Amino acid sequence: MKTTLTLTILAASAITLSADTLIQVATNAGLKAIPTDHAALMKLIDNPKNHLTPEKIELGKKLYFDTRLSKSNLISCNTCHNLAIGGVDGVSAAIGHHWTANPHHLNSPTVYNAVFMSKQFWDGRSPDLEDQAQGPMQAAPEMAITQKMAVERISSMPAYVAEFKKVYKDGNITFKKIADSIGAFERTLVTPSPFDKFLNGDEKALTDAQKKGLKVFIDKGCVSCHTGVGIGGSMQPFPAVKPYKYANIGDFKGDKNSMVKVPTLRNITQTAPYFHNGAVWSLSEAIKIMGETQLGQDLTNEEVKSIKTFLTSLTGKKPTINYPILPTVTETTPKPVTK
Repeated sequence: MKTTLTLTILAASAITLSADTLIQVATNAGLKAIPTDHAALMKLIDNPKNHLTPEKIELGKKLYFDTRLSKSNLISCNTCHNLAIGGVDGVSAAIGHHWTANPHHLNSPTVYNAVFMSKQFWDGRSPDLEDQAQGPMQAAPEMAITQKMAVERISSMPAYVAEFKKVYKDGNITFKKIADSIGAFERTLVTPSPFDKFLNGDEKALTDAQKKGLKVFIDKGCVSCHTGVGIGGSMQPFPAVKPYKYANIGDFKGDKNSMVKVPTLRNITQTAPYFHNGAVWSLSEAIKIMGETQLGQDLTNEEVKSIKTFLTSLTGKKPTINYPILPTVTETTPKPVTK
């Protein structure tokens, strides 16, 4: 009994000591926490070319939820990036205008924590959220609206005109200002998690099983791509070592250099299906595939389970978002086009 008790105490001490060491190991591996200090967070998420203000964020929230920024009046940004279910739509390929599936069979990435991504879109063609917001509105298989119609619709509603004047100090509503406002709102969609508390020094924020999974995550080399505050977001070759077993679904090949944006692992348990083509619904299978394609390793079931357990610590607290009351249309508001 005495021997058992001694071993238990030593094991507990080892866990306490290893937690402190593990924080340093994780930091050295490039993993970073979402700042707890408001000023530090604002510095990280603000765009010098589109400074955040409470009024701009509120305007952007309304536009984010406004289906009138689609040709049909039926689709909003929130349709494919649903803030109630992880910032995604929960289908393999995004569905847009005329119930059209994305022609490349591309999956909608989460908008939560997208501000921490160095590039936007799977091929990384947009440098920031403001530029990205312009794309889906104009894309024929998505919201399918023209810049002219978007501006006309918003400009026809006096309440919107007043808000734009307050935010931008003039009455000139442009398509860029619409997208900039949406981007400003999206920059606030960050979700601090238990893992952030752990990196910030709270050794008890993770369970022992999650700490073990973090070590496996680091030791196996997952941090070579999934790193930084976003735990993803850079452009990397995919597949890197072995073929991706579901590459035949869709025709997406990455950018001109076959590079693909690394998705964030934050809230990963809530953002199925996985991969750019949404081919995998099981997180365990996704981990197994990543081991094969990117690391050239056949992860054991125990290793997969351990990594998956760590990933649960990345489920964060979402900001409280009250559904906005939107401005009323007028007789001059361009009518929806559903054909």
